[in-house]
Amino acid sequence: MGNQCEWAINVNTDEQLAASDEILARLGALHPKSIDLSLSRVNRLLKALGDPQDSLPPVIHIAGTNGKGSTTANVRAIAEAAGHRVHVYTSPHLVRFHERIRIAGQLISDEMLTDILLAVETANAGEPITFFEVTTAAALLAFSKVPADLCILEVGLGGRLDATNVVKAPLATIITPISFDHQQFLGNTIDLIAAEKAGIIKKGVPVIVGNQLGSAWQMIRRKSQALEAPMYSYGIDWHISANDKSVHFDADGKSLELPFPSLLGSHQVINAGMAITALKTQSKLIIPDAAIKAGLGWVRWPARLQNLSKSSLMRHLPVGSELWLDGGHNVAAAGTIRNFILSKTDGDRPAKLIIGMMGPKDAEGFIRPLANLVDQVIAVPIPGESGAAEPSALAATATDIGLNGVMASSIEAALDRINMEADLENPPFVMIAGSLYLAGNVLRSAGILPE
Repeated sequence: MGNQCEWAINVNTDEQLAASDEILARLGALHPKSIDLSLSRVNRLLKALGDPQDSLPPVIHIAGTNGKGSTTANVRAIAEAAGHRVHVYTSPHLVRFHERIRIAGQLISDEMLTDILLAVETANAGEPITFFEVTTAAALLAFSKVPADLCILEVGLGGRLDATNVVKAPLATIITPISFDHQQFLGNTIDLIAAEKAGIIKKGVPVIVGNQLGSAWQMIRRKSQALEAPMYSYGIDWHISANDKSVHFDADGKSLELPFPSLLGSHQVINAGMAITALKTQSKLIIPDAAIKAGLGWVRWPARLQNLSKSSLMRHLPVGSELWLDGGHNVAAAGTIRNFILSKTDGDRPAKLIIGMMGPKDAEGFIRPLANLVDQVIAVPIPGESGAAEPSALAATATDIGLNGVMASSIEAALDRINMEADLENPPFVMIAGSLYLAGNVLRSAGILPE
């Protein structure tokens, strides 16, 4: 794994933060497009860096439309509860770029990030490359420099041509539930999208499959059969369910009684099941049942049904209100949010949705599942995102569906409006959703930095 102690993990400083930000800005200007799916550029850069992707700890590679981040968080929590050192690469970040790269359990330091980015920038020599490709190369280089027992790579977009898909023989792959998203890059049918996601499957490597639409599952099965990759499917090879008291996991005739995941929402039970199955089907790491139970109990993943009811933003709402945040932005995520709101309000408490979305997203498809549940939709801009949807367009979409669609200039202004119109005897339930980029701005406003 090369000189694994070449860069130490140190405490961050403001000067180093400025330096890393400057380099990231330069790297972001190397390609005219933010997304241009290809492996040729990242492979060229990795070769110039000495192919660090070939010097990683055992890798678990995760693709899918919904639940990638939460499944990643579950794998990490369980492995760390078993005493293992874990590298993690995720995207996008919410507040700071450093959130994308976790080195042996800790967010990458500014000093290490600056050194790594400079090394990558020098090796790239000004050649065109997208921001995600060049920063993925930086993460892989960082991971190759520090010893660890496991490396978790979350796909950025798709799978087959994603920059993370350069690891030749991962320990396992996971494909979380697939639904419509990024159709302009992945195709406009579930079959086409599933084919792209299944591109991470490798010959002979176990693939763990979450709850899928039938056509997506068939596409994954054909790919796994062609590559002789053992396939472990939810509802067929492994089962997980929850009752009022606990979670029950079953695979290979063996059962586990587990605590509820600390991540909220019924979908998180299946996300936990994918993580458990991936770790149980491998033999390189020892994962005791006690570690599974402990990991599920403390796993954290920001902006996924995150409770902000004790944050500084509550000063804008009447006493007794609840404030929640979710980065969900597609139809499937809207269904999850709907179920969660129902579980919290029982339909007898006013529910408000504050929404900001990126322009290409299906705003109508996201808002419609929440009709007859929320009584007001307040559309806000996403600061710093030129590709964000106009609040006026989002408010009009909500109005066309039959909801009370209005606009506000900011999250704080939206909360103030809710406060002004609230019934103090029945304070509202407020959900902020529609974009991870919006979620990042919300956490920044609340002074909450993901750790």
